Amino acid sequence: MKLIIRKITKLVSLTLLTVSTYSIALFAEPLSIGLLLPSPIGDVGWSKALHDGVDVVKKKYGEDVKVSVIENIQEGPDADRIMNKMVGDGNKFLVLGSFGYMNGGLKLAKRNPDLSFVHASGYKTAKNFSAFTAKYFEGSYLMGMAAADLTKTKKLGVVAAFAIPELISTINGFALGARSIDPEIEIDVIWINSWFDPAKAQDSAKVLIAQGADILFSNGQDTPSVVSVAEQKGVYVYNLNSSMKKYAPKNYLGVLKTDWSPLFLSSVEAHLAGNFNGKYEWLGMNDSVVVVDDWSPDISSEMMTKINATEAAIASGKKHVYAGPLFNQEGKQVIPAGEILTDGAILGMNWHVQGVTSPIPK
Repeated sequence: MKLIIRKITKLVSLTLLTVSTYSIALFAEPLSIGLLLPSPIGDVGWSKALHDGVDVVKKKYGEDVKVSVIENIQEGPDADRIMNKMVGDGNKFLVLGSFGYMNGGLKLAKRNPDLSFVHASGYKTAKNFSAFTAKYFEGSYLMGMAAADLTKTKKLGVVAAFAIPELISTINGFALGARSIDPEIEIDVIWINSWFDPAKAQDSAKVLIAQGADILFSNGQDTPSVVSVAEQKGVYVYNLNSSMKKYAPKNYLGVLKTDWSPLFLSSVEAHLAGNFNGKYEWLGMNDSVVVVDDWSPDISSEMMTKINATEAAIASGKKHVYAGPLFNQEGKQVIPAGEILTDGAILGMNWHVQGVTSPIPK
């Protein structure tokens, strides 16, 4: 009897050892992270900013993570097919870098509950599917103030990608900041319906300049095309996501950077700990995600003092860009004095504020 018990005990011990060894081996494997991008990575722009954010994760974890990147993938069936392949290839944490990847990515997340997804610019979430975007309007308000200090024509121009709420609210922030200094300023917008179309972006920039704009905003363009045209034509320019100062050394107004590394680090940490919980991440200056940098030395010292004070007030929550009274481009009051536009209204914004002359595409 004792012999039988000893054999059973030995067998259980060996079984537990085998399970323990398997578990250690399982969790000792590197975490495979897949990054899907809508445009080439290049040296500047949206895809570069996302890649830089993932690179911070790679630098922190070293050989404990393995990153695969697929770039320049248009939204649609090809993106859905590639996302499925990324999962089939063993990626356990996916970063989906474009608004149009949302529905396909969400379906994939629901079929793979053990995986974690973070998706850029969308609004849908699930238990293992987070959406993230930036409060760009906070930084663009400051850029509007700077533009008002330097414009001579009182006409500002925007070359924008798609008419989604994220970019609309960024344009409106630009207009509100500029008109807080000079209410006579007007903003023209050309929507090119592309994240990456250098030729169309260049042509649009030239049209805006021909129409009198002496300051341009490259809004969601993953190429320095608008910035380069502005430098050639002698007008000021700023852009989103990463610095393009080297393309406009004389006429760079500044950059509205996004640093995604805080979000990516916390999301990967949650996945590794087994407590990733999909949610909507709306991040701004207070989160160190929206960062305004590379200010032009041509901005007056008086204006820079105002800008710095406004930046501190926005970051602390003392000032809100969308505080009333707010009027739409037809002059109708949307928000009265003393009230603030709700988060939901900003996240779903489909209208322009007063001073923006161009209609939103239908």
